[in-house]
Amino acid sequence: MSAEKRPDINRMKLPGGLRRLSLAQCEMLCEDIRKILIDTVSKNGGHLASNLGTVELSLAVHRVFRSPEDKIVWDVGHQSYTHKLLTGRADKFSTLRKEDGLSGFCRPDESEHDAFISGHSSNSVSAALGLATAMKIQGNPHHAVAILGDGAFTGGLIFEGLNNAGKSDTNLVIILNHNEMSISKNVGSVAKYLSTMRTKDAYHKTKSAVEKTLDKTPLVGRPLKKAIKGSKNAFKNVILHSTMFEDLGFEFVGPLDGHNLEELEAGLKAAKAMRRPVVVHVNTIKGKGYAPAEENPGEYHGVGSFEIATGNPDVVTSDSFSSVFGKELAELGAENERICAITAAMKYGTGLQHFAKAFPDRFFDVGIAEEHALTFSAGLSSMGMVPVFAVYSSFLQRGYDQLIHDLAICNTHAVIGVDRAGIVGEDGETHQGIFDVPQLTSIPNTTIYSPSCYEELRLCLKQAIEKDTGIVAVRYPRGNDKSRYDKSNVNVNYEYHDEGNGILIVTYGRLYNNVLTACEILKNKGIDCDTLKLVKIFPIEEEIAEIVSNYKLVFFFEEAYYCGSISQKYAAMFSNVAAVAIDGFVKHGSVNSLLEQNGLSAEMMAEQIEDFLKNE
Repeated sequence: MSAEKRPDINRMKLPGGLRRLSLAQCEMLCEDIRKILIDTVSKNGGHLASNLGTVELSLAVHRVFRSPEDKIVWDVGHQSYTHKLLTGRADKFSTLRKEDGLSGFCRPDESEHDAFISGHSSNSVSAALGLATAMKIQGNPHHAVAILGDGAFTGGLIFEGLNNAGKSDTNLVIILNHNEMSISKNVGSVAKYLSTMRTKDAYHKTKSAVEKTLDKTPLVGRPLKKAIKGSKNAFKNVILHSTMFEDLGFEFVGPLDGHNLEELEAGLKAAKAMRRPVVVHVNTIKGKGYAPAEENPGEYHGVGSFEIATGNPDVVTSDSFSSVFGKELAELGAENERICAITAAMKYGTGLQHFAKAFPDRFFDVGIAEEHALTFSAGLSSMGMVPVFAVYSSFLQRGYDQLIHDLAICNTHAVIGVDRAGIVGEDGETHQGIFDVPQLTSIPNTTIYSPSCYEELRLCLKQAIEKDTGIVAVRYPRGNDKSRYDKSNVNVNYEYHDEGNGILIVTYGRLYNNVLTACEILKNKGIDCDTLKLVKIFPIEEEIAEIVSNYKLVFFFEEAYYCGSISQKYAAMFSNVAAVAIDGFVKHGSVNSLLEQNGLSAEMMAEQIEDFLKNE
């Protein structure tokens, strides 16, 4: 008997051609996909462990369901790389996360097979229910499929969706990919519940809901039931009674071995045949097929480039703004027992592991639950504690209501470490930190600091904790400190260099480095400029306003969305201010390239000032 031909993902008609493969060919394809994933991410960076864990699941989904007629919604998109490969994007996969290349997340404008955008967690059930409901109204018989990890279950939006979906009478299939790992280890009662499901004896008596459903569909169901019973792990691994999901109105299938294609396909076909809301529980191993990622899935959730043979990063990271923030907070925590640290499943990403190790009783990982984190902080503060919530700028967006209602109205003191503020690069529109400034400046009783170096960051954090009141945001960029200016006079207010010139350049944060370089470029062309680096950027101080008002011409460069920005506020106050900020969403690419495109590189700053003066 001759060996079966190895499928070539670059020559197949996808995704339809997947259904013509034998089981053995599917397993070959999974091997090849893992090699592609490891090779590409090792060069481009990205999310590795989660994608390695969902190779078989992605293949099974596309063999059972028919995209794009069936709508597949990936929660977050951290696990959708195989989906991209299986939907005809293999020839472009080497461009993943590169400028003008494939996005690291699902984007409907990239492919008809990306049914919904996926950048932030826990939206998949609500989105898929909307798609399924629309299809029901339109008489469309196809399915909507939501695929989410167990980490997403700590987000409240999931439960809002489940509450409405269970009794919706729609063709909705929710696939719970259970790997017991999000970015930080899953926490809370829901995580414990799901772990119980993972280990619970799955055998259920023959009158289970799934079995009855299969019996009602003899042409499909009964042969399928027979196939399931004959699968490697038998029928006991297909049907699991789950009080929570059944009480919400769902049928429940699982747990399924997420790396057993035969079992996966049998379970998904059973779910599809029910033609009503179903939850399918799938167990996977994060990092499957690459030893370093299996052993350390958290480290390989989001990675930069690395050496495949060893797993070692190409660049050994030094201190970053995040780590400096975390270490300084731990030092302050040793002096002040009222300080509490809070994270939303980002302990390592935000540098809070240092505080967590030193003061475990005052450290709280609330899971993917930013809204809860802010209201929880308000509760802590009302009892005299000093909560410090470290959160990525793009995820802070979720807590706008809580910032206003639970913190600002009562002038409650809480410190927010706004990590990844500004352009973050390769993760694209959903992750760029450009909206925190417009968001926060619209809220009364709010103070914002934007340090440009580690020394300023330490001072601002100490000031925010010990002296300020109300909401105090300390925002800082992704990566490390590249400042090259004299730091002998660092403070929490501003730094002003007055050489008596008629032109003033204003900025804050890491853009100050670019401003200094722009000044050098302009000086070589006979144009001299003064500089004003803001540290406390909001509220606007009278002293700063007076400095700005005394100049003939002021250029304000800002790494934030223009509408609601600090530069816009100055431009509204003074007719001499020309504001340059970000207009619209920022796509994925390198940080330097994106700054250039948005007029915020040193060269573009200088060019804009020179052009303005020529046309004045």
